[in-house]
Amino acid sequence: MSWLIHKITNNLVQLSQSLIVYGPFGLFAIALLDSAFVPLPGGPDAVMMLLAAARPRWTILYAVAATLGSVAGCIVLYYISRRVGEGALKRFSPAKQARVKSLMDRYDVLAVLVASILPPPFPFKLFVVTAGVLRLNILRFVLAIAAGRFFRFLLEGYLAACYGERARDLLAEHYPTIGISLAVLLIALFVGRNLLWRERTGIQY
Repeated sequence: MSWLIHKITNNLVQLSQSLIVYGPFGLFAIALLDSAFVPLPGGPDAVMMLLAAARPRWTILYAVAATLGSVAGCIVLYYISRRVGEGALKRFSPAKQARVKSLMDRYDVLAVLVASILPPPFPFKLFVVTAGVLRLNILRFVLAIAAGRFFRFLLEGYLAACYGERARDLLAEHYPTIGISLAVLLIALFVGRNLLWRERTGIQY
């Protein structure tokens, strides 16, 4: 079995390397495949940084391409999960399923937005699958994914364009803090908006 896993990994590495030469189009394809099906080695994040470091002026273009690919892949996974239903969640532990469902019941599309920003090993795909199973509104789902992924890819590209090879170390050191801080800010804004709405409408709980 180990030789099979090794062979599959090598094939995925070769696929990523062959797509990189196509610039933003290759990045789009890598992001789509990574989001919809099996994660590619390095994934779109590493490729985004590699391309932005090589051509800093194209950073925004690369971020847009990566975002569009990721959104397209998430839409594919969303509709597959929506069609399959609860069976799509079987590969995730019951505890993780319950936790994510609870977050989405409480924060709705905001949970997807936060998940799309946070770095691995945060289980982003579980949120996408759960969104499909719960039949989350597709427009709000797409907007949340697009906003979160664009922020993430643009930040990666900016660091790579400014700091080159040092960018990966800077990202590893600071991105978790940035991502979590932004997630806390978004949740605080969401809670504050709800409290304000309840106060204005006079709803009591």
